[in-house]
Amino acid sequence: MLSNVAPSAAGAGAAAAAALAAIVRGVQRLDAAIAAAEAERVRLLHQAWEYAEAMAAEQRPSVAAQDMALRSVAWEIAAATNASDRSLQRQITEAATLVRHYPDTLAAREAGTISRAHVRQILEAGAHLPSRARPAFDVVAAAIARTGSPARARARILAAAEAAHPRTVTERHRDARETRAVRVVPGADGMSQLIATLPTPLARAVEDRLQRMSRVIMDARRDAARAPSAPGASTDGSRTGAAGDDAHGANAAGADDRSLGPAADDASGTERTNVDAVTADTRTADQIRADVLTDLLLSGTPALDPTATADGPGTLGAIRARVQITIPALSMLRPARENLDPAELVGHGPIDLDLARRIAQATSTPWDRVITHPLTGAVLHTDTYHRTAAIDRFIRARDRTCRAPGCALPAIACEVDHTQDYARGGPTVVGNLATLCQRHHSMKQFTAWRVEQLPDGVLRWTSPAGYEYTDRPVPYPRAPRFEPDGADEDEREEDGGGTGGDMGPPPF
Repeated sequence: MLSNVAPSAAGAGAAAAAALAAIVRGVQRLDAAIAAAEAERVRLLHQAWEYAEAMAAEQRPSVAAQDMALRSVAWEIAAATNASDRSLQRQITEAATLVRHYPDTLAAREAGTISRAHVRQILEAGAHLPSRARPAFDVVAAAIARTGSPARARARILAAAEAAHPRTVTERHRDARETRAVRVVPGADGMSQLIATLPTPLARAVEDRLQRMSRVIMDARRDAARAPSAPGASTDGSRTGAAGDDAHGANAAGADDRSLGPAADDASGTERTNVDAVTADTRTADQIRADVLTDLLLSGTPALDPTATADGPGTLGAIRARVQITIPALSMLRPARENLDPAELVGHGPIDLDLARRIAQATSTPWDRVITHPLTGAVLHTDTYHRTAAIDRFIRARDRTCRAPGCALPAIACEVDHTQDYARGGPTVVGNLATLCQRHHSMKQFTAWRVEQLPDGVLRWTSPAGYEYTDRPVPYPRAPRFEPDGADEDEREEDGGGTGGDMGPPPF
């Protein structure tokens, strides 16, 4: 057979293939080393679990003692590795589960024949299995994982877990309902995910209501755009159907003209402005659903209120959301410079100045003015136009978060704790107080972790293993900034004139 490929081209192709093969072998070698190291780390974390068990056994046996011992051990490792103790506690618990209930899975991971994603799938699929059912599931699941990618193995692993379970779906759902919860997962650029774990029918019902409510808003927007002189009238002169008359599925006819409020009659300039506002709404369906959900949660009154009486609503509807926000005064006056001193949602990070300003203008809660040292940023004084608990305000303004090493829970969700216990003579003064979340407050009381407070709110923690960790209050931005003559004029030109535009005074 003759070939029309030149020898030089064939040689170049072989060299390229050999180089690629070397890359593949290198990745395989490193993956195998990583897998072995992960398995070794899992076994070390399992030893940490056993150590915590031994610590708890020396005390009166109880679930609380076991949990507190595990928290202490997790904090010890987390502090030494600059990690979160909550995350380490989860990893230790997972390692104990893997070593004790999934030996085949761990061995396959150590050998590098399955990936970390496979291990995660097996642990998640088997999480609802009783201990006695896990050994058989482990053998089957590890064998399935060896045969293909995580995407292809997932359905078979889930089916294997279902087959291994000794209880019916109905029985298990009754227990699963107890895991109902709401949590927030922080994201980037001032965004987060609000995740609610609900029974599937209720979750779908919530989704359906949001879908239909967003459709009403979008239909109203469409009708306002179609009929500039008669909002609510269709282009053929007929009236739109009511949003509730949805007997045939999606409301294709549009929203009832009453959904536009007074603008439906177009009797005045104010009513015309309402229509213009509807028409100017450019939000997508997803954005509308998110906004409606937020509005319902922040301003709605729950239907099931145990405090409600026959005379009127209860107290649940009067409860308002709380967040702790710090807004630098100079950033409020000069928004073009906000990246230097951004507004901060305490415990979570920077947020955009526009949102911070709108919160500042909308809230009826009094703002605390925080006076800081011009060079170090340390808190010197706090005041407000409304009298509150002065010491608590000072401590929360100074600390801003839980003062346990590695914890970022906002101070408003923490307890103000005596560093030296009040029962042991500790005074109730600023120099003996700090904010601690409930988790770390309990660990300070019931484990071998010790803390002392130094000047300026500095805390020195000593771990059970004897390591010391110094936690300092996060300083506020340094101020003022000294700039060359003429800088203010340049900034005014960049900002469009003036020092504060139309923003008005800061909210304190």
